[in-house]
Amino acid sequence: MNILAIGDIVTSNGCNFLRDKLPKLKATKYIDIVIANGENSADGNGITPFSAKHIFSSGVDVITTGNHTFRRKEIYEFLDKYPGIIRPANFPSVAPGKGYYIYDKGNIQICIINIMGLVYMDCLACPFETIDSILEIDEVKRCKIKILDFHAEATAEKKALGFYLDGRVSAIFGTHTHVQTSDETILPNKTGYITDVGMTGAIESVLGVKPESSIKKMKDKLPVRFEFAKGPCEMDCILFNIDESTGYTKSIERLRII
Repeated sequence: MNILAIGDIVTSNGCNFLRDKLPKLKATKYIDIVIANGENSADGNGITPFSAKHIFSSGVDVITTGNHTFRRKEIYEFLDKYPGIIRPANFPSVAPGKGYYIYDKGNIQICIINIMGLVYMDCLACPFETIDSILEIDEVKRCKIKILDFHAEATAEKKALGFYLDGRVSAIFGTHTHVQTSDETILPNKTGYITDVGMTGAIESVLGVKPESSIKKMKDKLPVRFEFAKGPCEMDCILFNIDESTGYTKSIERLRII
């Protein structure tokens, strides 16, 4: 089974690029399931029902999110209504939505899980304990294939969770930093792993933001209203080929579509 994970989609510019490039990629790579992080897909930050529907209609099967999930209140009801969009599982239980989703392919079920890191991030429940609890849920246990989006800042935290889950999940891809890493690998116990899958957004930008906005913020140390960059885009992604009988990753391919 070929499972594609797409890096953080940034604004309508990234959404439109996704719609333009994803159909052909799905066909040429024989992709069975597409997972994309959409927490920055709305213009101005966060995710809205409009941007989520755009992502789904462009060919994405499951949307994961992160620390910007709840920036826009209009997404709250949507999270409860559409199980195919998930938020980090280690948010408090009162938060809208759910931290995992079981995607039914008919002959096989795939569990997609979303967890957020703690280092340089919000103070949430321990990601290690949270994933342990999810993996003990009966419906999750029944899924041979389990995919994790670990939305985290620190590379050390991502690598640690990768080794902690090696052999217990099929694949782990990191999101949040918007910079694609070159460390894609199959860990010793056959879990596919990459520290960060990257971004879907403007190439000439600082993580999707206009360079002059980021420079002003970092240089002057004063509040700045970030303006998101336009222009040519990239779509960073990772392709996992997973054995349906074992749930282990057989191969992993890093992609950058421009």
